[in-house]
Amino acid sequence: MTVSSFLKAGFLTLILVVAFFTSWELFLRSRGIKISYDDGESLWADKRAMVYEPQDDATVFIGSSRNKYDLDIETWRSLTGDHPIQLAIEGNSPLPVLDDLARDKNFKGKLIIDVTEGLFFTTNPQNISEPQDRIKYYHKRTPAQRFSFLVNKVLEDHLVFLDKNYFSLNALLDRMPVKKRAGVFALPYDCPRDFGAVTFDRQDIMTDRFLRDTVIQNQVKGLWDFYRKTNTEGLPSRHKADSILATVKADVDQIKARGGQIIFVRTPSSGPYLAGEKMAFPREKFWERILAVTGCPGIHFEDHPAIAHFVCPEFSHLKHSDAIVFTTNLVKILREEKGWRFPHSTVAIQ
Repeated sequence: MTVSSFLKAGFLTLILVVAFFTSWELFLRSRGIKISYDDGESLWADKRAMVYEPQDDATVFIGSSRNKYDLDIETWRSLTGDHPIQLAIEGNSPLPVLDDLARDKNFKGKLIIDVTEGLFFTTNPQNISEPQDRIKYYHKRTPAQRFSFLVNKVLEDHLVFLDKNYFSLNALLDRMPVKKRAGVFALPYDCPRDFGAVTFDRQDIMTDRFLRDTVIQNQVKGLWDFYRKTNTEGLPSRHKADSILATVKADVDQIKARGGQIIFVRTPSSGPYLAGEKMAFPREKFWERILAVTGCPGIHFEDHPAIAHFVCPEFSHLKHSDAIVFTTNLVKILREEKGWRFPHSTVAIQ
């Protein structure tokens, strides 16, 4: 085979590859699918590296998915002039990240900790291993990994099909209608993509389709019920809660000793989900004890009429328009009732 033949074959292959991915991209966009970033170790590590900004210029958020849905990044930034750094991780305990920040002698900033009781008071390895893996990745990432992240970011800015959680080959194969094998743990169905697209700031935003389609909403509600039924950990005993709170206090004390500010926030939930949380985690035994043991202030959504009325589409997270209202009032409460200071100290909040 001649060099000319090789070149022709290579050129034809290139054309076919470009045509395939162009068609795939156009098809996805024709269905209204928008850019969503890969919220993996690299993106989390990129934000983790930002926590050293001066206390007056940034606020760090840790927790689980409610922090990622309920905090509207742009609203926070515009009202405070402050840089919100989102380190929350869906479905996971915030305590490994809290411990990592406590051990970091260079962190002395403002910290808001989301309290979702079922994840805050857990020692289940399934709810701890992912934060631990991300922390390990951050501390050991190489120059090559950092460069790869920058290249990926440029591509993800423009290409929908790079959403590896839904459109990679492995993701597509995982979603094939293959019958579940008996005795193998598996979700009854995958979490729908419309439940949340991820911004580069690591904010999750429900899509318009999700808000319109009650069938998709019910799928997510079904997943919450599935997790509840398959949870073998059980409710935390008094001894276990005491042990967790002792660890939290030690971490909080280290950060406060360096001049850091910390506040706990109980973000909204609604419907049967909220009713179940109240039964399993009575305020006086869990939320109030967090504040008493740590000596930190707290904001519980039910204590403030402006943020106590939300109805979550799937019982546990806010839609984007409500996230804007929640964030606006959170800033107001922090400024007027908790004495927090921001670069935009004179901005009026309606």
